[in-house]
Amino acid sequence: MDEIIKVIAFYLPQYHELEVNNKWWGKGFTEWVNVKRAKPLFDDHYQPRIPLNNNYYNLSDPKIMQWQAETAKKYGVYGFCFYHYWFNGKPLMEEPLLNLLNSDLELQYCFCWANESWTNGWAGNDVSIILEQKYGSKEEWKEHFMFLLPFFRDKRYINENNMPLIVIYRPYLYAHMKEMLEYWKTLAKDNGFAGLKIASQRYEDPQKNKSILNYMDYNIEYQPDFKEKMTPLKSVKSKVHRYILKTFNKDVSLHKRINKAEPNKYDYDKIWQEIINSQPISDRAIAGGFTDWDNTARHGNRGQVLTGVSPEKFGRYMELQIKHIKKDYNNNYMFLFAWNEWGEGGYLEPDVKHGYGFLEELKKALEVCNSRNEE
Repeated sequence: MDEIIKVIAFYLPQYHELEVNNKWWGKGFTEWVNVKRAKPLFDDHYQPRIPLNNNYYNLSDPKIMQWQAETAKKYGVYGFCFYHYWFNGKPLMEEPLLNLLNSDLELQYCFCWANESWTNGWAGNDVSIILEQKYGSKEEWKEHFMFLLPFFRDKRYINENNMPLIVIYRPYLYAHMKEMLEYWKTLAKDNGFAGLKIASQRYEDPQKNKSILNYMDYNIEYQPDFKEKMTPLKSVKSKVHRYILKTFNKDVSLHKRINKAEPNKYDYDKIWQEIINSQPISDRAIAGGFTDWDNTARHGNRGQVLTGVSPEKFGRYMELQIKHIKKDYNNNYMFLFAWNEWGEGGYLEPDVKHGYGFLEELKKALEVCNSRNEE
């Protein structure tokens, strides 16, 4: 495949006040609250993550997305995949997206419908449902589609052969998902499109979920995917604790407390090497990539952290992944984690430690690979 690779970065819109967040977490809660209160949990743990120039932005301000769009274009990001939320017949976190729709920003984009129930699971073990995901009747399916329609009609919305691209986070959560999507395709045709291009973001249990996954036009390889075979790194301190507990036969509860004294750590290089050396998950796979991962801002000691991360490594692995795509994949997309997942440590946006390092390395990798493509 000789086409230029289109890097689409996942984008979290939870950086503005929402009534539901104010109710559950207190007035003014946004994702920045978690980011700011993060603490280092082991030696050399990079927390808290601080945006460059303390840019704790509010997405209610349209100027923020203007800066993001201009920055993304400057450094070679093809577009954003915005997480889209829909509960009880109404959108949620839609304000930045409506601002975009009503703007003239130069920004390619598509949506990923986060079709799970919204819970407080990140806050602890006592999980409560904040908003339940109810798919509703056929009439409610239509209401949802009609909300999406103005975006699908936007000339900036990512579209293949007159078919808007929409990603479904976990399509197998709904038994009638295929029926609903077929209805959406009919509505798309009724409104002048040739249909829809539909992708699954997650590819879990491919045998169990074979029917719906095979129905998808694309299966995204969401990265980093912490597979069971990826064994967490253990610190020397943890190894000593486990040896003492085993030798002196201490109680299990103490063992559990010590084992969770630090979050699970994974090697950045090993995960990237596994990605680059793996074959596509299906003949309709879209490759993934990632900048970093550290979700301890949300989960504390229950989180997962990558070690050995640097912009320079990211740039090298991006070059290798682009070569991998050109050689082994049937399309020219790469979905990247992420533009602004600050609470999970995955972002291209500049921070105090690395500046614009990740963006600069991405641009360099794309320029190198694209120049080779032209030779």
